[in-house]
Amino acid sequence: MDWLQIIVLALVQGITEFLPVSSSAHLILVPVLTGWQDQGLAFDVALHIGSLGAVLIYFRQDILVMTRSWAHSLVTRRLDSDARLAWAVLLGTIPVGLAGLVFDDIIADTLRSPLYMAAGLILFGIALGWADWKHRGQRDERQLTWKDVLFIGIAQAIALLPGTSRSGITITAALLLGLSREAAARFSFLLSIPVIVIACGLMTVELIDSGNDTDWQAMFAGVVISGISAYLCIHYFLGFIKRIGMQPFVIYRIALGLVLIVFFV
Repeated sequence: MDWLQIIVLALVQGITEFLPVSSSAHLILVPVLTGWQDQGLAFDVALHIGSLGAVLIYFRQDILVMTRSWAHSLVTRRLDSDARLAWAVLLGTIPVGLAGLVFDDIIADTLRSPLYMAAGLILFGIALGWADWKHRGQRDERQLTWKDVLFIGIAQAIALLPGTSRSGITITAALLLGLSREAAARFSFLLSIPVIVIACGLMTVELIDSGNDTDWQAMFAGVVISGISAYLCIHYFLGFIKRIGMQPFVIYRIALGLVLIVFFV
């Protein structure tokens, strides 16, 4: 890859990973518009590591407190709000892990097409707009019940469908449960941590098994650029939705879905 390709792909991954707009749809569209070859598995790993680093650094204080409270709860069997939130993140990851084991091959073989991505962008974009308009409330992420966590976890499993957007559907589910926009986004970002860790682990194993050579310079650049752009995206997204809401992302999703239909149908 040349430097332009490295920078563009890293920026696209970093910006779209945490926005409710589907990073997979964007990464499919970029090669079509540019004529670039596939960037390869090693670079995908680097981009995801950058995104993971961004969310860990941004929420480092919350994560530290949650981890301490979670570890304390293992000893005392008592849950404060931070320990409950840590358990919620872990338990909310179980549905997507199980769904990935059962359905990943089926989805990869039959549903990873631009048409399905366009449908996911449009349909789940409309769902996001409806949830933001009709159901958002003032609850925060520390007020989630275990049933709420299961509901959001199942929504995250649905995000395996191309074009859905993991952040988009988890924010939608949280809004439907009466969380505020900021609380829905924060829980979605925290919920991304174990998912990205699992994804990076699986891709790394696959990369090792493939035995391909690695361009370490491109890898390092991908980590840094995607990480910085993802960090800034998280910061400005939380402020943006507090003032304006989700509707601009709904419009963008519908427009992007129509673009995919025009290009591929």
